[in-house]
Amino acid sequence: MRHDTGPEDGHHAPGLLLHSAGFYDLTVWLLSLGRGRGFHEKFLALADLKPGETVLDVGCGTGSLALVAKRAVGPAGAVFGVDASPEMLARATKKARRAGLEVVFSRAPAQHLPYHDAEFDTVFSTLMLHHLPRGSRGECATEIARVLKPGGRVLAVDFEAPAGRRGLHRHGGLSLDEMITLFRSAGLRVENSGATGIAGMQFLLATRPGFRAEGPRAGDGIALF
Repeated sequence: MRHDTGPEDGHHAPGLLLHSAGFYDLTVWLLSLGRGRGFHEKFLALADLKPGETVLDVGCGTGSLALVAKRAVGPAGAVFGVDASPEMLARATKKARRAGLEVVFSRAPAQHLPYHDAEFDTVFSTLMLHHLPRGSRGECATEIARVLKPGGRVLAVDFEAPAGRRGLHRHGGLSLDEMITLFRSAGLRVENSGATGIAGMQFLLATRPGFRAEGPRAGDGIALF
């Protein structure tokens, strides 16, 4: 695996950087109604993680999803997290150490992932895309597609901005249609999508061509919450 230095190597990371790691964890706890780990395990179930797989969490924040993913893939699997915020990564590293889990966290922008082509079975992008300016979201989706193995899966979860409003953050949210367009334009095949049923979150499951998803398909009526 190649691990570049991220923002320090000259790549600019346009978008909203979150530096209050404690506030971030509190927000996730509130959104999940105090069921943070169960909240993330539902995402893993939708992505159909298997033991031994290699996983990347783009915009990993404080590492909570990455740690749950590491438990799912087991000792034979590998999990990596990437984020542009040093404070988030510092907290994520401490969490991994406390849990006794080996997860590799690196600093880099989502538009310039520090990995070779076709390295990951699964890539997560949860509550991250809305932080990027609209012009950068397509770059992120293209990078995710690039690092996926043939047959790999991406699970994206994000907020949909209320009609006529900018949403929770300065770049607003993004509609499910926009998420679908982003990943289709990056060359991926959308397998399932819809509302999560909590806090205006939408999800999308897409695969790199050459693989037919074994997990839930569009129209299956899957309810995450």
